[in-house]
This record gives sequence, structure tokens and C-alpha cells, in this order.
Amino acid sequence: MGDMIAFAANGGTAGGYLAVPEAGSGPAVLVIQEWWGLAPQLMRVCDRLAEAGYVALAPDLYHGELAEHDEMDKASHLMTTLDMEHAAVEMSGAITALIDRPESTSETVGIVGYCMGGMLSLVMAAKEGDRVGAVAPFYGAPLGDGGPDWTNLSAKVVGHFAETDDFFPPDAVKALEEQLQAAGKDVTFTVYPGTGHAFTNDDDPLGTYDAELACSTWGEMLALFEAEL
Repeated sequence: MGDMIAFAANGGTAGGYLAVPEAGSGPAVLVIQEWWGLAPQLMRVCDRLAEAGYVALAPDLYHGELAEHDEMDKASHLMTTLDMEHAAVEMSGAITALIDRPESTSETVGIVGYCMGGMLSLVMAAKEGDRVGAVAPFYGAPLGDGGPDWTNLSAKVVGHFAETDDFFPPDAVKALEEQLQAAGKDVTFTVYPGTGHAFTNDDDPLGTYDAELACSTWGEMLALFEAEL
């Protein structure tokens, strides 16, 4: 359904996958990748959002590099060597490109991210302030002492997390939720019993895919975007 596009970022251009509704317009949503890269499964997320009426853009933060699901060492290397400041500027450029596109009907964007992208979705919401209207992080968040300055976070956040997750432990996730709520932020993190990391990824790279939960959390995400964008 979608196409690769270029947009301005970091004094040059960056790329990403854009999907537009058949109706030709809709609210804007930024989609942020897992540590694998801009994989076909993530493009399907954009396509599904377009089918639901949203203009969805997934920036290619690895610039064409991609780790297969049996290449976890490569995925880890790509993530840990990613220049996060550079990536943040690219995602900011993607937000500008989304808002400025003629197909976009919203003055703010929604953000959905998975794993690494879930963490980055919250970082970008804090960075971009009122340009972001709603955030749906899936099993990823900036935990511990290295988190962003949350002062400008104004978006409503509804996050979805796994009970068994060595990458983003639920106790630390709930501690961040309490911290943000205490700061007056509209944040809800749900940890689902009996689940493992990547439970919405229908490629099932970790053997944790939960079709029923993937369906229900997708509906919650769409409800969030419909209410806030």
C-alpha cells in the first residue's frame, strides 16, 4: 500500500515508509521501528494504520540496514551503535514532514513504537512537546537514570508492556509510570500477565506472539488516536 519517501533532516534528507488511506487523508501517525530495523512487519503496521484512516510514516533509522530474526547479535549492534541524537533529529524531521503533508488532517501526530521504538516514542514525545498528541509505546520505555527531561511531555500516553521482559522489566516500567503520574502527566502503563516481549509482532521472532492481545491492544491504540488526534 505504501511507498518509500524522502524528507528533510539533519541538513540533508532521510527516508521512510509512508502509507496513506484510500480516502486520501487522515490524522498523522509516526511509527518507530524495533531493533531489527525497517522490517516488512513494521511496514505492515503502517499499512494497517492507513486502512484505519491514518497517514503513517516509519522513518528508516538504520538507513537500509536490517537484521533478520535469527541475527540478534546484528540487531543488538545496530541498536547500540545508533547515533541517538542524529536519530532524534531524523524523527523530528519525520514529524514535520507528516504534519506538513497535504494528506494530513491533524496539527499534532500520534506516535506508536515497538521495543526500541517504544522507548524512542516516549523520548520523542518529551522532546517534541505539543507537536505530539498521543503516544502508544509497546514493550519499550526509557528506564533508569538516563531518561529524557519530561517537562514538555503533554501527550496522552497509553503503554503496553510484557510481564516477562528482560529488556524492559515490569517493575522499572511501573516505577516510571508512577514518576510521570506524580509529575502530572497523563500516562497509563499496563503490564499484561503471562506475556513476553514482542507479543504483538505477528512474525513471532521470539515465540511470544499473542494474537488475541495483539488485536485488543491494537484497538486500544486506535481508540487513543481517535480521541486525541
